[in-house]
Amino acid sequence: MNKNILLFKIVPLIFLFISCGNKTVVRQTAKTPNIIIILADDLGYADLGCYGNDKIETPNINKLAKEGMMFTQHYSGDAVCAPSRCVLLTGKHSGHSDIRNNNPWASRGNVWSLEAMTKDSTLEGQPPMRESTITFASILKKAGYKTGMSGKWGLGAPNTSSTPLQKGFDFFIGYNCQRVAHTYYPPFLYKNNRRLYLDNKIIPLSEKLPGSADPYDEHSYARYTQKDYSPDIMYREIEDFITKNKDTTFFFYWATPIPHVALQAPKPWVDYYVKKFGDEKPYTGGKGYYPSRYPHATYAGMISYLDENIGKLVAKLKELGIYDNTLIIFTSDNGPTFNGGADAQWFNSGGMLGSGSREIKGSLDDGGVRIPMIAEWPGKIKPGVVSNHVSAFWDIFPTFCDLTGVQTPEGLDGLSMLPTLLGRGKQKKHEYLYWELGRNQAIRMGNWKAVRQLKGEERKIKLYNLKTDIKERDDVADQNPEVVKKMEEIFAKARTTPSKYY
Repeated sequence: MNKNILLFKIVPLIFLFISCGNKTVVRQTAKTPNIIIILADDLGYADLGCYGNDKIETPNINKLAKEGMMFTQHYSGDAVCAPSRCVLLTGKHSGHSDIRNNNPWASRGNVWSLEAMTKDSTLEGQPPMRESTITFASILKKAGYKTGMSGKWGLGAPNTSSTPLQKGFDFFIGYNCQRVAHTYYPPFLYKNNRRLYLDNKIIPLSEKLPGSADPYDEHSYARYTQKDYSPDIMYREIEDFITKNKDTTFFFYWATPIPHVALQAPKPWVDYYVKKFGDEKPYTGGKGYYPSRYPHATYAGMISYLDENIGKLVAKLKELGIYDNTLIIFTSDNGPTFNGGADAQWFNSGGMLGSGSREIKGSLDDGGVRIPMIAEWPGKIKPGVVSNHVSAFWDIFPTFCDLTGVQTPEGLDGLSMLPTLLGRGKQKKHEYLYWELGRNQAIRMGNWKAVRQLKGEERKIKLYNLKTDIKERDDVADQNPEVVKKMEEIFAKARTTPSKYY
């Protein structure tokens, strides 16, 4: 029997053994669950109604939480996009993963020019994961799953060995390069390994509103709304993939770019929130990305648009008769952003974690890495449960292995969350969680949170007690020398030297 396939722990399986020379092939004839993971981009811990937001309407995501399990202490892989996604897919925290920051790989040339990237694909994309790196998509594919992805990749340029189709996905629609994803009206997307050109003009990234334009006139912003809205195109492909694979077992990774700036949303949703919020000060540029006449309304509209599509996805699963056998996970890649006209303070995107300058994307404080996490599986996950289990992105890989009966690869940092999800069995707990980003490191151990610089003169550990100081304002390192000493030991042992790109 193939060593990579173990007895499935939830749904009884019938195996068909076929002799092929000296090998025995094992085929599953009973159906294992479909898996869909929805990854929002820069969505704050409290940007959803079910996590306490009173401005942005998310009825369909709220319903997932009501009918499933909502986590209050789940953490992303890192505080910015690329390293966080690498951790998610590989099950290795950012002290061991291939990608440790958002390196633009600028040595290749003019990598920030959308026009240059359109003309020369070798300027696209980010540094790759190692060729030997295994993702959970590749493991699920070997286990018989059809695997698909939609959205933002950001883990290897088109001309490298680290593209979705080379890392376990049978199908891909979306952005290879996270810089191209700075517009929702790009000149092209990728469908599998080929460009899919769209009916959109190239507008320089981070263009400011011309000084001669009236910033309070909606017509001044018409240039930034074009014909082909990429989330529409990508969502249609999701439904198409699921419909084509309804009679098989599938895994789908929906890595939506929403609500990452630029602020661009369908007009009906913007109009809805303009009516709800009233008039507001425009964003004309200056903090990156494109201008927006109604930045608050547009940000809220983007999230509600995503919520609307999640409702459509659930309806499609029910229409196809596969909803009851599908595990849906919803989460975000890091905390809320601080630029491009987004306003985490106005929306209170950090919620109880705070909404100041430290509770945002890029910070290893909890506001930058603690994120929403919802899991729903009808009849398997008990509805309406709020879990305070401390977990992180690197737990997803072993959870999928445990869920599908596939042997977990060696060297992962995660622990299966299946006992928590199903409400039975003993849940293993982490001794600590570890992150690094650029010059900074962080550890969570129990209720203790430690942060420090990895390099440079300021290497003193700052220590916080999350039980009494959730916003990490009161450094208690001097009062707890034994805890600091333990943290120093973990900081030293929890990381390896990163790849040549970092």
